Amino acid sequence: MCNICSKSFSLHYNLKCHLLTHTKDKLYTCEVCMRAYSRVSSLKRHILSHANEKPYVCNFCSKTFLQQQNLTVHLRTHTKEKPFTCEICNKAFSQKPALMLHLRTHTNEKPYVCEFCSKAFSMKQNLKRHLRTHRKEEPYMCNICNKPFFSLSDLEIHTETHTKAKPYTCDICNKSFSYPSDFERHIRTHTKEKPYVCDICSEAFSQQGGLKAHLLKHTKEKPYECDVCRKAFSLKSTLKRHLQIHTEEKPYVCDICRKAFPLQHQLKRHLLSHTKEKPYTCDVCGKTYSQTGHLKRHLQVHKKEKSHVCNICNKAFSEKKTLKNHLMTHNKEKPYVCNICSKAFLWPQNLEVHLRTHTKEKPFACEICHKAFSQKQVLLVHLRRHTKEKPYECDICSKAFSYPSDLERHIRTHTIEKPYVCDICSEAFSQQGGLKAHLLKHTKEKPYECDVCRKAFSLKSTLKRHLQIHTEEKPYVCDICRKAFPFQHQLKIHLLSHTKEKPYTCDGCGKAFLWPQNLEVHLRTHTKEKPFACEICHKAFSQKHVLLMHLRRHTKEKPYECDQCGKAFSLKSTFLRHLGTHMEEKPYICDICSKAFPLQEVLKRHLYVHKKEKQFECNVCNKSFSWKSHLKKHMLTHTKKKLQVFVIC
Repeated sequence: MCNICSKSFSLHYNLKCHLLTHTKDKLYTCEVCMRAYSRVSSLKRHILSHANEKPYVCNFCSKTFLQQQNLTVHLRTHTKEKPFTCEICNKAFSQKPALMLHLRTHTNEKPYVCEFCSKAFSMKQNLKRHLRTHRKEEPYMCNICNKPFFSLSDLEIHTETHTKAKPYTCDICNKSFSYPSDFERHIRTHTKEKPYVCDICSEAFSQQGGLKAHLLKHTKEKPYECDVCRKAFSLKSTLKRHLQIHTEEKPYVCDICRKAFPLQHQLKRHLLSHTKEKPYTCDVCGKTYSQTGHLKRHLQVHKKEKSHVCNICNKAFSEKKTLKNHLMTHNKEKPYVCNICSKAFLWPQNLEVHLRTHTKEKPFACEICHKAFSQKQVLLVHLRRHTKEKPYECDICSKAFSYPSDLERHIRTHTIEKPYVCDICSEAFSQQGGLKAHLLKHTKEKPYECDVCRKAFSLKSTLKRHLQIHTEEKPYVCDICRKAFPFQHQLKIHLLSHTKEKPYTCDGCGKAFLWPQNLEVHLRTHTKEKPFACEICHKAFSQKHVLLMHLRRHTKEKPYECDQCGKAFSLKSTFLRHLGTHMEEKPYICDICSKAFPLQEVLKRHLYVHKKEKQFECNVCNKSFSWKSHLKKHMLTHTKKKLQVFVIC
């Protein structure tokens, strides 16, 4: 047994060889490239890479390998053989190291411990990556391009990219390479070959680095830690991106508009907004896009197929990971049981988290505000409030989000996907919250009650809005005209009144609108479409809110109640007019006609008389009105005249 890492060996010779990995002594040096190895067998394998000799050939695909064991492992990708089985959950693997790695998800074993901070890892390479975060310096610098490196050997390999000849040229794009391995990797970008397969979930990758990065998703390990906020990342590149938030450095500047970006790929994406170039075309409908990510999102609109089918209940899913999560619902066996409440769990880490609900233990504390949390991921989510970090970016419009769930919800605004369907009336929603809110219409349940006036609401957000009536707090102020609003979205809408920009134009009459939904409603005035029908009397309406108001005629619902006299109203406008009868003071004055009003909302409604187009015309005297209700009232003046004439005669 090794006295450093406790690893066991059946032969003394194997232990001796293993000890060299700890001593860092590398006695065997390659005469071609001067690379050193601790074992002679490792050197022999390396020498074959210079000879380009790969004597072991696959009978299925003719791929060649340096070693017999590499061929044996490769053959299993054709035969689908998985000889290594987990004794706990019976999951099978094609390679023994993959099984060993998987077993650690059950045992939670992390044998590789950092000597500086005692952080533990399940994989050796993750510890190696993590150790670099303690080495603050990269002392070896390239004289040609100033790129820094941790070790001299890394610098030597890099230097050859500048000096060495590039004999390996790609026939497709003429790009040249110094090493056959680099050339092979490049060729895969053309052939789309993905030889590196994950033994856990079978996802394939074109590069070995891609597979290594992917494996971290299964181990959940994050070896790269931020020195500023202690947030950890799976990849070094992600940590580098994150560090830009703290430094606020934006080294990549657009030559056209001088806008600066922290990352090079953001600048590249931005430049397409100037060139208007859209090189990526949809094969189905011919629509073009400036980025591959945009095209991928768009293809989801066409590709509704659900190819991943559950072999137990035949339910189909569009993504493999969704099927995996679903399969858990069939697996009734949950071996990890809470000894306090007997709740069972599939994984030991889930039980560990659950136990904290009983012990009230909150081991993860925020270093900025000292708030404590029971789970590390909740702390990491909380930290984004301080750092303002938004790592999840939309490929279509570049809008950034703090949480992946927010990005997923946002993407549906582009794809128009509505995965949440009501079981009662089959209405579909893009967000789960929308479905939950909708279901309350069927149940008539109003769980949120106002402490001031006891009025009840279906949604918490509606109660929050209602509370502004009592507090009259307006924290959102317009920088241009100093007008204040109780809600941020109201300020956003108001700001558009200063820009005068109306990007959505009707092809039929040329009328422009601020919002796409307003254009959608307007188009129905041309098409005469009335998609919202009353289930009681079958009367149809062009707008949903008009149908909801109409339904109150049948239900006799009067949600607007006067606090002064208890009188109730079905319409808000009627309620506001009524409130004015109790108020003698009229502080809100119209700037156009000087008419005074008791409430600001009544003044707002009045302003439409001046602003709004008078589209309701009397067919008797051709007088026009802004409101349909005003026209109806006016029509009565004609019917009264007729009655008077009849009486005189």
